[in-house]
Amino acid sequence: MKNTAILFILFAFAACGVAQAQSDNSVQVVYNGTSATVTVADNISQYLTVSQQGAHVSIAQSDSVASEITYTLSGTSTDGEFYMSGSYKATIELNGLTLTNATPVYSGAAVHIQNGKRINVKVITGTTNTLVDAATGSQKGCLYVKGHAEFKQQGTLNVVGNVKHAIKAGEYISLKNATLNITSAVGDGISCNQYFLMESGTINISGTGDDGIQCDLEGDTATAITEDHEDEDSGNIYIEGGNITVNCAAIAAKGIKAAGDIFISGEPVIDVTTSGNGERDEEDLETNAACGISADGDIDISGGTLTLTATGSGGKGMKCDSVLTISGGDITVTTSGGLYYNNGTTENTNYTGNTDHISSDYYSSPKGIKAGVKTQVGNSYTYGGGMVISGGKLKVTTSGRNAEGIESKNYLNVTGGEIYVNAYDDGINSAQDLTITGGYVYSRSNNNDGIDANGNVYLNGGLVYAIGSGGAENAIDANSEEGKKVYVNGGVLIAVGGVENGATYNQPKIQQSSVSSNTWYTVTYGDNAVAFKTPTISTGGGPGGGGPGGGNSSGLVISAPSTPSLATGNNVTDGTSYFEGNCYVGDGSVGIDDVEAGQQIVNDPRVFTIDGRYLGTEVPATFRGVYIQNGKKHVKLQ
Repeated sequence: MKNTAILFILFAFAACGVAQAQSDNSVQVVYNGTSATVTVADNISQYLTVSQQGAHVSIAQSDSVASEITYTLSGTSTDGEFYMSGSYKATIELNGLTLTNATPVYSGAAVHIQNGKRINVKVITGTTNTLVDAATGSQKGCLYVKGHAEFKQQGTLNVVGNVKHAIKAGEYISLKNATLNITSAVGDGISCNQYFLMESGTINISGTGDDGIQCDLEGDTATAITEDHEDEDSGNIYIEGGNITVNCAAIAAKGIKAAGDIFISGEPVIDVTTSGNGERDEEDLETNAACGISADGDIDISGGTLTLTATGSGGKGMKCDSVLTISGGDITVTTSGGLYYNNGTTENTNYTGNTDHISSDYYSSPKGIKAGVKTQVGNSYTYGGGMVISGGKLKVTTSGRNAEGIESKNYLNVTGGEIYVNAYDDGINSAQDLTITGGYVYSRSNNNDGIDANGNVYLNGGLVYAIGSGGAENAIDANSEEGKKVYVNGGVLIAVGGVENGATYNQPKIQQSSVSSNTWYTVTYGDNAVAFKTPTISTGGGPGGGGPGGGNSSGLVISAPSTPSLATGNNVTDGTSYFEGNCYVGDGSVGIDDVEAGQQIVNDPRVFTIDGRYLGTEVPATFRGVYIQNGKKHVKLQ
């Protein structure tokens, strides 16, 4: 009876074109046109049921299988698939596989792994693999794993998702070394639950109908972060290395989207472009817009190079609903889309009207970076989340209507790093208090305030160069209508466009009523010097608009820890460059432009000294230039 059973199994395998393999725990599937050859190792043949129609292969593991099986897929078929089910973890090796599912038999996916366990997906080093799913069916992805998928090795996998996602896992996805190219997908490029982890490798995503990379919760309630992410269901995305390029043209699509938090560390290179316009969510009755990196929770960036570009109406570079923390990395954000408006009846992708008395549910403003949530409750508001910047280099440029550069819907704290903002609307905006205690901050608005807070503004340290658009718009503004103020307690402040009337200065300051266009100025205080270049001043007298210091504000305000002095007409050739070359900082010595011998300096406020001697109003023939040292101006002689 036992021999009869064994013969039956062998006959069943032979009927499916199956030969016995030498290597234990292995299955080989070789595709060739409209057929496939399946080879099963002797020690596991009794635990597998193989079904086959042409190049459509299905393998079912029995619950009695006691060890991990490796399935190696290779060859080419224009009408085939691989379907595997079971209840034990497994390894899938893609070893030079080109597989298109044209007429589904077991599933519409090209590769469908129904196991709810850990599945190693080895993209064999040196190979190129291509998967295309059927154009019809109910498959969740071209490559679908019910459990969690761990992509490994250094091969290349190209995937097309014709019905929904390109790559889909019911649980987490991790990636190390492999290259994943998503060339098109009706849904997301990569979709998973629990969490997404990228340690290294390359991901290229384009042609999606929804998000590039999307991670959701598997359950209803998020778990905390666990050691090695064991049993974690957080909806988090962890990017620790590798290269990611995402190009999303879909309406309101997100390049990288997490239901939980996003952590970016190490040295990954991330380039995300979104070009889709906004849309109205008919379920929530509010507008929604595209975004490069988006999290329902926190975003924490401690390293990497990020380039985020949004060109669609209402598009944003980066946003989160909780706390955004930047402590490192090199981040460039550019948005150029207009203001998106949709009240359910009328849509306008470049709305230019006043939004002061329009429900925020009807429009989405383009923004560089946004963090936190401001919620109206009756006649009052609640504030959640916030923003902390303590390191890294950040450049934000916006040009669409109402486009703020950096916005926090709660507090905003800057303690370090270098920030450069050139925005259409407010350069940096905080719905509550805004505090700067360190770092280098440049913030220019072409149509509003350089730095604006609905709470108080505390300038306690660092170097702040703020430029308002002039008229009633200041370089630094606080919500004076609600009794809020600007407090200048430390650091160096350069404000072109003035500071909110009623500001409190707890250190020396100087001010003047006007500034010259595209001119270098040098501020000296103690043994330090800062040179800065003014922006283009319009005929109305203001940077990008009205006159600087219009209303109750002065045109230029300088404040420093010790009494500052100001010189004009200086072209800096030495020192450390900041803010895209618009500012130079010297630690005791900053070189300035050469002045030719014989030049009259009657109207020049600089005092030229050699060993304490006054030079007069004419530069001597031996003169080579001017420099600042130990807080004093000197000349260089030949």
